[in-house]
Amino acid sequence: MKLYTCGRCYNRLYFENSVCLNCGSPLGFDSMGTSLITLESGNGNNFSDVRHRDQIYRRCENAIRGTCNWLIPSYSPSTYCVACELNRIIPALNSPENLVRWKKIEIAKHRLVFSLLRLQLPFESKKGDEDYGIAFDFMADLSPQNRVMTGHEHGTITLNIEEADEAERVKHKLDLGERYRTLLGHFRHEIGHYYWEQLIEHSPDLTRFRQVFGDERIDYDESIKKYYENGPLVNWEKDFISPYATSHPWEDWAETWSHYFHLMDTLETSNSFGIIIQDEAVGQNVQISKDPYGLVDFTEIFNMWLPLTFAINSLNRSMGYDDFYAFLISPHVMGKLSFIHEICLKQKKMFK
Repeated sequence: MKLYTCGRCYNRLYFENSVCLNCGSPLGFDSMGTSLITLESGNGNNFSDVRHRDQIYRRCENAIRGTCNWLIPSYSPSTYCVACELNRIIPALNSPENLVRWKKIEIAKHRLVFSLLRLQLPFESKKGDEDYGIAFDFMADLSPQNRVMTGHEHGTITLNIEEADEAERVKHKLDLGERYRTLLGHFRHEIGHYYWEQLIEHSPDLTRFRQVFGDERIDYDESIKKYYENGPLVNWEKDFISPYATSHPWEDWAETWSHYFHLMDTLETSNSFGIIIQDEAVGQNVQISKDPYGLVDFTEIFNMWLPLTFAINSLNRSMGYDDFYAFLISPHVMGKLSFIHEICLKQKKMFK
């Protein structure tokens, strides 16, 4: 995630800010420029960029609910921004609890869409393309017997809104023996399934995918059943990023895809802060001085990631928390991450 500053007072801003807390200026996120801009009120519901007054915007419809700070160009007929346009089902908002949950969900989803924009990956709403578009369904359980399952199916990403409750999410994390479970992690994993269908399934890269991740034609339901009955493979750390990745090549891809997003977004944030990792004991001096989204060689990215995670894990332990990044990346897993990086770079070249 990039760092942003107010265009009036140069105060530091968070990605989710809609108002500068220092000078009170309205703010909005321009998805076309992936920039958080300072606004000046104009005619009616319009705003202009204080630095480029010829650029006119209006707010996304979900701004009135406090769940979105993204902007729409004034010439666009849309009432929702490119992130909110992907929503198909949202929780019933007559419940204050649901509104709180939905706000948390939208924060995570908007960060996901930011990463898609930075990687220049193709996406659009199912409203415009039912066959190849994306739809988000945020739903609550109807009863203990009729539960909503978080998952992906042909571009539709369903999320049980109880995942927005920290206590419930931690319970699921412990019950399933997971090292990491967040709303953003869910989205990154599920969107990985979508991009497998879009970028791999019918492409020349399918053969190489099978060489790297395995043959996805093995029975999925049976593989998942065996995983939950028997647990992960012995010594899974040698070849997989997580225990769940061992269940089926599709899940291996989605788990590795989500970690690729973790890695790229965290390194972009570190680069924005100009973080330097110095370890005199081993003579290490690593400066996170490059934008990972601009790097072709995945080795460069990985060589910044390892010392960064060791430093942040150490900081977390100093505060009494679990590791920030509780995963080991083996050479085999690095090869999988590198393959995903190549696939994303290929899309970026096509986009240009």
